[in-house]
Amino acid sequence: MTRRLAQVAKKVGVSEATVSRVLNGKPGVSVATRQSVLTALDVLGYERPTQLRGERARLVGLVLPELQNPIFPAFAEVIGGALAQQGLTPVLCTQTTGGVSEADHVELLLQQQVSGVVFAGGLFAQADAPHGHYRLLSDRKVPVVLVNASMEDLGFPSVACDDAVAVEQAWRHLASLGHERIGLVLGPPGHIPSVRKLTAAQAVAAAAGTELPAAHVERALFSLEGGHAAASRLLDRGITGIICASDPLALGAVRAARRRGLAVPREVSVVGYDDSAFMNCTEPPLTTVRQPIEAMGRAAVELLTAQIQGVAVQPGELLFEPELVVRGSTGPAPRR
Repeated sequence: MTRRLAQVAKKVGVSEATVSRVLNGKPGVSVATRQSVLTALDVLGYERPTQLRGERARLVGLVLPELQNPIFPAFAEVIGGALAQQGLTPVLCTQTTGGVSEADHVELLLQQQVSGVVFAGGLFAQADAPHGHYRLLSDRKVPVVLVNASMEDLGFPSVACDDAVAVEQAWRHLASLGHERIGLVLGPPGHIPSVRKLTAAQAVAAAAGTELPAAHVERALFSLEGGHAAASRLLDRGITGIICASDPLALGAVRAARRRGLAVPREVSVVGYDDSAFMNCTEPPLTTVRQPIEAMGRAAVELLTAQIQGVAVQPGELLFEPELVVRGSTGPAPRR
């Protein structure tokens, strides 16, 4: 007990006597100091006294599917910074193959009495994935915000980049360069953002008086290797312009072209999605559609803090406009 008092007191910058007063529910401590002591308990992994467990901690779960894709650390940085400005401490939870699942993370966060949870990418965007842990959060009335397209029946507020506009920008860019055989590399079937991108591509093709053949659409896991394999199949079918659902997929497509001895962009053009870190440093620099990460991350925190403060937030989606960033991986269609 003495060690715990000392550690908490040191972290908060108060006396051990003050920490003791908080833990024993005695008066004479400001609200701000009391909350800081409780948050320090949570951060250090100590259980709150029984009489204080009903109160939610000033912790917020930030659940990400991975950290290998640079877009997720970028979201974590923005969201974590915005939470800190609100006096909230982010708890980063990432999934690993064969490790702790998203549902496991939710259970651990509930045990910590978190004030809310932000999911940036995850099972909520996959139609055929288990969603029971989201409903558990809803039943417990834990504030939740989702980042990027989710299942409509989950009932949480969300922020998302407009996938339809992103594909329209990429498609029209390639078409303006003379590409007629345009293909897509998307995420797995049932992945909501990919479904939206496919629908948008079909609409753009139809508006141009053509159609998007099924053979021009490939599915892949969100990885460089997945992009390589999917793009290879498209190149077999004579595709000259490839639109990818993420930057790692696009880098895989560039690699696939090069392994065949095809020059990018002279013979094959590639467009990514996200504009994650260092995409301007690749060879060639990647043309991609930029997500407004800063604006989306801050909006997600605003929606979450409003719920934490008891403000009613309507379920639904805030859509943010993407921006096409033209670099060196796209060029005029090759002459036949």
